[in-house]
Amino acid sequence: MSRRAFEVMILAGLALGTAFAIRNLLAQSTSSRDRVLVDELVLANRVLAHEIGVLDAYGHVSVRDTRNPNRYYLSRAISAGMVTAADIIEYDLDSKPVSGEPSAGYTERFIHGEIYRARPDVMAIVHCHSPDLIPFSASSVPLRPIYHMAGFLEEPVPIFEIRAAAGLTDMLIRNPELGKALAQTLGPKPAALMRGHGAVVVAPSLHVVVGRAYYMNMNARLQREAILLGGTVKYLDAEEAQKTGAQDGFERAWDYWKHRVK
Repeated sequence: MSRRAFEVMILAGLALGTAFAIRNLLAQSTSSRDRVLVDELVLANRVLAHEIGVLDAYGHVSVRDTRNPNRYYLSRAISAGMVTAADIIEYDLDSKPVSGEPSAGYTERFIHGEIYRARPDVMAIVHCHSPDLIPFSASSVPLRPIYHMAGFLEEPVPIFEIRAAAGLTDMLIRNPELGKALAQTLGPKPAALMRGHGAVVVAPSLHVVVGRAYYMNMNARLQREAILLGGTVKYLDAEEAQKTGAQDGFERAWDYWKHRVK
């Protein structure tokens, strides 16, 4: 064998070894993610955007890693209706990506990291800018459960006032400090309004948070319509709300929405 042929063989072997190493690293990175959970999160993005209209070009949904409570999954900064599995980023509770560049993520990812840190019971979070909810975030009229599907709403639904936490800002949750302040306003409740901005909804599962986000929006719409009719509005009694709030975990709704987007 000539020296040149030997050198070519060695270089080919090194290239092949490098390729195998890269492939193994990618496989390890992929296998470290919960693929089923990632696929469900992609579906939740599509349902919230295309089927039930909670998310538009902005807003986002995340899910905590069931195998590691100190990690969560959230898409890179694109519109929810466009999310694929390749767009999902794994974060720690400091809202730093486990791999990749922080610049790829949503500016307001700190909403998710700080709520997960403060609320070990929360497994999924939606942040939306629903026009049905924003009037209640800026009005003295409180959002109250009027609809049996929204019995999970606890009175009063708290309102986050960013001026109390940081003065005059661009209204966005841009850092951990603002994320912590929002988490404090949310407290143990399932949802909070954000004055002039939108809302945050939390739940013990991805399916439930999607259901809560939808029916919270629906309740706001119905409450506004009832108020416009005039007269006295009859809201759910506290015991009624407690009895209706759980529903079936919104599983029937989830199956329906999933079927529609697929």
